Amino acid sequence: MSTTGKVTIDDINAGFGDLHKPYNKSQALLEASRCTYCFDAPCIKACPTGIDIPTFIHQIRTQNVKGAAKTILSENIMGGTCARACPTEVLCERACVRHHDQGKPVEIGLLQRFAVDHLLDSSEEHPFVRASDTGKNIAVVGAGPAGLSCAHRAALLGHKITVFEAKPKPGGLNEYGLAAYKMVDDFAQKEVDFLLGIGGIEIIYEQYLGQNLSLEKLRSEFDAVFLGIGLGLCNQLGLESENLSGVYDAIDFIEQLRQTNDKSTLSVGQNVVVIGGGNTAIDAAIQAKRLGAKNVTLAYRRGEDNMTATDWEIDLARKNGVDVRLWLSPIELSGEAHVSSITFEQTTIEAGRLIGTGIHEKIETDMVLKAVGQKLNASVLSDIVIEGGKIKINDKYQTSIPGVYAGGDCIDTGEDLTVQSVEDGKRAAHAMGHTLFGIEFKEV
Repeated sequence: MSTTGKVTIDDINAGFGDLHKPYNKSQALLEASRCTYCFDAPCIKACPTGIDIPTFIHQIRTQNVKGAAKTILSENIMGGTCARACPTEVLCERACVRHHDQGKPVEIGLLQRFAVDHLLDSSEEHPFVRASDTGKNIAVVGAGPAGLSCAHRAALLGHKITVFEAKPKPGGLNEYGLAAYKMVDDFAQKEVDFLLGIGGIEIIYEQYLGQNLSLEKLRSEFDAVFLGIGLGLCNQLGLESENLSGVYDAIDFIEQLRQTNDKSTLSVGQNVVVIGGGNTAIDAAIQAKRLGAKNVTLAYRRGEDNMTATDWEIDLARKNGVDVRLWLSPIELSGEAHVSSITFEQTTIEAGRLIGTGIHEKIETDMVLKAVGQKLNASVLSDIVIEGGKIKINDKYQTSIPGVYAGGDCIDTGEDLTVQSVEDGKRAAHAMGHTLFGIEFKEV
């Protein structure tokens, strides 16, 4: 890999500044005034966590910002991260009625960030208080959005929680997997610190399920177990020279960026090729460009309508100078020890199937980032039923093993999003209370 070359430290620092500038008080009040406080508001239905959006916006408008934050966090304890990284443009903001009469939705995400940040920056008393101790102990595997959400809600209900995390820091993808310009100023850890402020939650690090952590032992020592293990393995291209130097999983590239304070110390290829069509691919491509790559090509094997990245993210990539190439499938990596080129076959749809056309195209490259999806590490889940590559659960988030629950990206709820993982963890905590402890089940 070559260094960042002509890009200055100031350029890099600017490139990794806050993607969305937060509202000040005047801006928040003005934007909040645009909300019509709908009855049976469609934005609430569009939010996977069911935040009462019109109410929290009304609270901002009446300058009850702490109340607005509590309204948000009561349903989504990671409302700060979701305000920064959630695809609001295809969820709550798309459903906003202001689309119809003004052609522009209320900026729900920025208002949510304004309220939550205000509370987290204050020294006021923690807004949540634990219920009386139930005497029950719950193990949570994974300190990502699903696991931490489950831990917080279960602690709120009065249970004692022990979280087992493989990484040295909590947060999961919020800490390791989101683009650095979406999560500035170490916000992921600030949010975790707030979440843990409720008490009753302990996190133990460097715990690996299937290695130094046994599901069987957890079941014997705890009243219930929640699995929020995400998708720990990266899909590969299946090409012969995939082990060439300069070929990386995009998620590892993003993690390195997130864990490096001085981005100017990092190196990047001058001709970077990113393979994939999701938000991870977009994040990797944009950050490679902002680090100083001369050319960044994002190649996807289908058309733009099939990309899982949102239109907003794809447009952001293009605005950052990323060359988005469609209908290209990688077939060969070339190079002696280090990758020097990648060959694609042009693709098309025929009779509803993706096929190669036989037309090849070579792109010179010194860095390839693979973002072709992640998958469950099922090898650590003996005796748990896996269906469609995800942990199978029932309507109470129970797996095939009694007392073991699951949520987040490791189950199939349709959306691999932080906001959905938070909802899964919250619902699973209530389901545990109902099924195991006789606590009234709350449909949240």
